[in-house]
Amino acid sequence: MARRRSTTYRLGRYYFHLLERSIRRSGLSQYSLILAAGALVGVMAGAGAVAFRWLTEYFDVVFFTRLPDALWFMGDSYVILAPALGGLLGGALVYWLAPDAGGSGIPQVMEAVVAQGGKIRGRVAAVKAFASSLTVGSGGSVGREGPIVHIGSALGSLVAQACRLNRTRTRTLLACGAAAGIAATFNSPLAGAFFAHEIILSDVGAESFAAVVVAAVTASVIGHAAFGDTPAFVIPDYELATFGELPVFFLLGLVVAAAAVVFTRLLYVVQDLFAASRLPTWLTAASGGLLVGSIGYCYPAIRGVGYDTVGGILHGEETAAGLLLVLCVLKIVATSLSIGSGGSGGLVAPSLFVGATLGAGLARLTASYTVTTTPAYALVGMGASFAAASHAPITSVLTVFELTRDYNMILPLMLACGVATIAARLMCRFSMFNLHLVRRGIHYSLSKDTRLLDEITVGEAMTADIMTVPPEMLVSEAAHLFEETKHHGFPIADEDGTLHGIISLGDVREALAQGQHDITVQEAGTHDLIVAFPDETLNDALRKLGLRDIGRLPVVERDNHAKLIGLVTRKNIIAAYNKALLRLHTHLDETVKPEHIE
Repeated sequence: MARRRSTTYRLGRYYFHLLERSIRRSGLSQYSLILAAGALVGVMAGAGAVAFRWLTEYFDVVFFTRLPDALWFMGDSYVILAPALGGLLGGALVYWLAPDAGGSGIPQVMEAVVAQGGKIRGRVAAVKAFASSLTVGSGGSVGREGPIVHIGSALGSLVAQACRLNRTRTRTLLACGAAAGIAATFNSPLAGAFFAHEIILSDVGAESFAAVVVAAVTASVIGHAAFGDTPAFVIPDYELATFGELPVFFLLGLVVAAAAVVFTRLLYVVQDLFAASRLPTWLTAASGGLLVGSIGYCYPAIRGVGYDTVGGILHGEETAAGLLLVLCVLKIVATSLSIGSGGSGGLVAPSLFVGATLGAGLARLTASYTVTTTPAYALVGMGASFAAASHAPITSVLTVFELTRDYNMILPLMLACGVATIAARLMCRFSMFNLHLVRRGIHYSLSKDTRLLDEITVGEAMTADIMTVPPEMLVSEAAHLFEETKHHGFPIADEDGTLHGIISLGDVREALAQGQHDITVQEAGTHDLIVAFPDETLNDALRKLGLRDIGRLPVVERDNHAKLIGLVTRKNIIAAYNKALLRLHTHLDETVKPEHIE
């Protein structure tokens, strides 16, 4: 396995450097390199999205065409067993092959951006595709969008890792994969690009925006070829009957925000309940699927993605307000059970379902006061619900617009999305996606200045030319060395760089106080060391320094912990941070020298 991975990396680096050399010879800038990489990720993620859709449709046939034939003796009640079987198989894949492929997908991608430098294991794409398609295809109450984002992001990260790109560009290609997945699925490049920046990166940069747009457009072409040039929902023309109804849409934003907060809270309550059982993922996912199947047996509309139900509402199918509200509540419960129990699937489609049913239900209840059609309220409710859940109003407006390609309801849509976002933030500080990270001790909302510590590696900040002392040096000799250099510690190392420990000024003073002038630094030093690796971030190094309240860390090779290659101190970290901060706020490229600036 290690040899296979190494070969993949060498091939990736070879082709990337070949592309880089071609671009350099042509006189194009380095931006062209990342744009070309973005196009490559767009092709891969677009193809991955198409394959995932086909895989989902295949499992839908397996569970709802072939399974009934095998379970003919159960009659219609086989639908109770189908989600349990899908949860069992999907949960087993996640449990045994890639635990990081579980969940809804988007929070896991955000965690990779903040805590892992944009790195996602390559196997996640395959495991996520099969686990999520099993959950969706078997009738689990989840969406396709989150898994597609996770799959595309994993492919983008894989390209970046194979090419050995730095953290900033790795995050960029990860975002390219996320945007490409959304664009290919919905044929919506604009929504995909803004989704990647507003939700995944939480930041917009010139280089990243250009690469993400290229990836989204490339993937959209692939999606167009596979699914045709049609929106996800083909709807009749809607229009706002009168501006006097805008207060009702304002109210809709508030109602949907409350529902989104309840949805968020319930999701993590259910997740905690299943986690407290300490059962393996495949077993909890199966039990959650059984509960979802029981609900789906009574109310089939809550099964699967739910776009058929949403499409019916948008086309004006007559449904009582009471039933719409019941479907809304049951969808929240069923999705919380599907994902909270360990199933793999997305939250975007369920959020759109909740918004559509709430919007249509409110329109039914206020029918005597409103003129605008019920489907128009459902459409606006969809956008408001996604905005409230994600705290991303711009992406929500663009998503609904490209899903339907209907511009006539843009004013109430913008109003409801804005109100829903503000109200949801007041009721719950964190979005449905951010809360997952906060519960794991990761604060996604940190400023860009603070997140610089996650972008600088120890290898970039460390001092490579360091003074060491041999293990046989006497403590009395070390005392003179400390006095001459004014240093507070030295690594103990052989001539070949083999690390034996650290001798500090405190160690020397303690030995001298005890009259141990003739012992060696090897005997007086500290050997239970905390070390740093050159590919770790400065945040990682700071956490290690704080663990024992020490001021320096020896830097060793990742594959050989005894091979000393440098030293990183608090002073190194502060200097590297200040340099990066200056570069950030003056918008200077690393290759531009100060004397070249007028």
